[in-house]
Amino acid sequence: MISKLLQQFFKHIDSFLMVCLFSTLMVGLFVLYSASGQTFSRVYAQGINIIVAFCFMWVAANIAPNQLERMALPLYLLGVVLLIGVALFGHISHGAQRWLDIGPMHIQPSEIMRIAVPMMLAWYFSKQEGKPRMVDFATGALLLAVPVALIMKQPDLGTSLLVAASGFYILFLAGLNWKFLLGGTVLFTALTPVFWSMLHSYQRRRIEILFDPTQDPLGSGYHTIQSMIAIGSGGSAGKGWLNGTQTQLDFLPERTTDFIFAVFSEEFGFLGNLLLLTLFSLIIMRGLIIASQAQSTFTRLLAGSITLTFFTYAFVNMGMVSGILPVVGVPLPLISYGGTSMVTICLSFGILMSIQTHKKLVAT
Repeated sequence: MISKLLQQFFKHIDSFLMVCLFSTLMVGLFVLYSASGQTFSRVYAQGINIIVAFCFMWVAANIAPNQLERMALPLYLLGVVLLIGVALFGHISHGAQRWLDIGPMHIQPSEIMRIAVPMMLAWYFSKQEGKPRMVDFATGALLLAVPVALIMKQPDLGTSLLVAASGFYILFLAGLNWKFLLGGTVLFTALTPVFWSMLHSYQRRRIEILFDPTQDPLGSGYHTIQSMIAIGSGGSAGKGWLNGTQTQLDFLPERTTDFIFAVFSEEFGFLGNLLLLTLFSLIIMRGLIIASQAQSTFTRLLAGSITLTFFTYAFVNMGMVSGILPVVGVPLPLISYGGTSMVTICLSFGILMSIQTHKKLVAT
């Protein structure tokens, strides 16, 4: 009886993906304990975040893809309305207007758009019967540009980049012509001065620091310099768990969130990074397999976007911590401390599991 209940409970959980996710999360808890100054309270709080995120993942995994497809348009419209509400009435904290007060709750609508945008675009292109025209891609680009512009206005460059990436992958997988890509690249390059003028002063400073962090070693360049020192000092095998000097002596900033990869690199070195990259690669590989086996345009596009956005998430964080990308405030997925990002990521993987486990049986 119990075995049947368990079998039913885990019916829509992809075992391989689940093992990879759980293994990565356990690695994250170990490094978080060290990064937080060996305080168990932060690990306990992250454990609660994981449990809550797994509940969301289980719910998403048990929602059939056709139901997800019906939810795409309402969820997108709700997200856009909430983003407009943030722009008009949003709560301001630390110079950013990203939150909306709804009764006793503070919600960040930009997080909703990480799921809503790829769902909306996948739904839109699924209606084009596999033969989208240039006007369809233009419409898709507009559907993407609206939430990205509203998120950038908050300002939240990191989230806007992730939302833009999730939408771009849908356009690409839907068959965006290479000529359109080339033209868009040329246009973006030509408009670089315009985009530069639209950035806030601290955002422009971050890009300038990318090329030479030593020009402001105690200010804007401090994060990058300290993270690069931590990564380099790890060597091939690392200094050992709890023995990272940059971490334990409090030189490394934001070490439990955005810069936790530097903590991991210092303590476990190049070999530890290979292990982490292997876990990420297995997750990405499984996601791409699920996308390739999807049975509808909607599920294929959505699964592909979720997987490639996860890759972008990890790449951007590791890139900014390593000093090859500007600091944009993107945490390392499944490793960094945080409840909102954890829920969003696990919700995405729940959708992937739904796509895989709800496939209709095809007679052979």
